[in-house]
Amino acid sequence: MAHDSLEQILRRLSEKMKMVNSSVEALRQDRIMLEGKIEDAQKRIEHILKRLPEQNDSRQMNLLTDTTPPVDKDHDSTTH
Repeated sequence: MAHDSLEQILRRLSEKMKMVNSSVEALRQDRIMLEGKIEDAQKRIEHILKRLPEQNDSRQMNLLTDTTPPVDKDHDSTTH
């Protein structure tokens, strides 16, 4: 009787090990896919950065400046 229960335990453990191995393989494949996506994104970012003007280029836009046009104080707003 102990022999049968030992075989059942070993079968259950074997099935659990197969499930664990399958999960580990799926995680490994996901990691490989994500690493590829990260690498592609880094290449796209580098490409974009290379297309930006140099810092000493006077044509460079200052993205931190306030872009709202100045208010003309000599002109009264029209209120009706």
